Amino acid sequence: MNNNINELLSTVVQNDYCVGCGICASVEGSPLKMGLDDNGKYIPTINTDQNNNINDVDVLSTCPFSNNSKNESEISTQLYSRIKGIKYNENIGYYIKSYAGYVKEGDFREKGSSGGMGTWIATQLLKKNLVDGIIHVKEAGKNQENILFNYSISNSIQELTKGAKSKYYPIEMSEVIDFIRKNKGKYALIGIPCFIKSLRLLADNDKVVNERIIFTIGLVCGHLKTDMFAKSMAWQMGIKPKQLVGIDFRMKLEGENASNYGVKAIGVDEGKEIIKSSPTNELYTTDWGHGFFKYKACDFCDDVLAETADITIGDAWLPEYIKDSQGTNVIVVRNQIILDLMEENQSELQLNEINESEVYESQSGGFRHRKQGLSYRLYLKDQNNEWRPIKRVEASDSLSTKRKKIYKKRITLYEESFKAYKKAEKNEDFNIFIKHMDPIIKDYNKLINKPFLFRAIGKVKRMILK
Repeated sequence: MNNNINELLSTVVQNDYCVGCGICASVEGSPLKMGLDDNGKYIPTINTDQNNNINDVDVLSTCPFSNNSKNESEISTQLYSRIKGIKYNENIGYYIKSYAGYVKEGDFREKGSSGGMGTWIATQLLKKNLVDGIIHVKEAGKNQENILFNYSISNSIQELTKGAKSKYYPIEMSEVIDFIRKNKGKYALIGIPCFIKSLRLLADNDKVVNERIIFTIGLVCGHLKTDMFAKSMAWQMGIKPKQLVGIDFRMKLEGENASNYGVKAIGVDEGKEIIKSSPTNELYTTDWGHGFFKYKACDFCDDVLAETADITIGDAWLPEYIKDSQGTNVIVVRNQIILDLMEENQSELQLNEINESEVYESQSGGFRHRKQGLSYRLYLKDQNNEWRPIKRVEASDSLSTKRKKIYKKRITLYEESFKAYKKAEKNEDFNIFIKHMDPIIKDYNKLINKPFLFRAIGKVKRMILK
């Protein structure tokens, strides 16, 4: 077996740093295939149906968590540093302009997770014939047993709108990359930071992919979820894991803050359809700070704003926008063609240009966890002489005792969530999950909650200001 493939499997995959993007299985001649593991996330394995006597397949240089691949700064410098008027910020990466805004035209905002900008940009690329198709995540076909979503290609605006909204679900790209190789055309891809990074790495050595995927739309990412996330939410609403056939992760709730959204699950029981919905804040597994069912790799990612994407779109978690239940996007533009599309169609959009500090603040929690927290997680790995990916953040033990405890407890939370879910599923009782996780959550909350006196003083200050 190729030493390159052996190294990928024995470092990245064996140590659980794989995000399941599928690019390693997309390299021409690769003997790898993608499949779900027992935690509900994609990993590569050897395809025994193929001839595996291959000596020259380089998968390490295309893996976003390999130590043999370029980092985000190197990739983005190659892509964007020569653009006229480009600026650089250590957290945002390269950018021409950044905004907070939403789509005023049509129902883009209504059908989107937030301000509707992702689907609007993709629509403009199709309308202007800049691309022939959009590569994005949509509901899986009925022939995909037990898989709710996968990467697909939309060649029309009608098809495209079916894929609006975020999907907090495991997906991989090997099948859609194979399709692109076999079908001529120009494409735009919508993806999370590590997926776009891995696509850029593949394009470096794959002329066909480089020529055919000409735009990338990045999505701000908190972390990836395994399929246990969708199953757990549906289960709490009365739909058992094996009954789940569909889910809407981002259902807007009128009159609520943008961060307070709902979820709708669809199940089938003895041929009858079941539809259940709930505000996410009433469900046990939906606090993103707890990180239930998180990929370990996500704790070792230092790219919050998809720095290798032509445009990045996320939620504008800022005080002046969060109260609007319809949602507002934070938008970071790195591609002049896309910026021109936005400026030429300003009447369809509500855009407020924002500065670097505001962009950072819109994702401040993510930056703290991916910069400050990552430095300590790297330190812990080095102290234990464990393999870990090389990151742009340096390993450090300089945090306060309290912050160290918080970051350690977050690791425990996501690790134990997998164990708890498997116990609950085995016993067909979700309460077992709650019983397992409750003591860990209580310990974590003691760390992050301020003492009563500080909370009381803060409340008095807010009353006086009001």
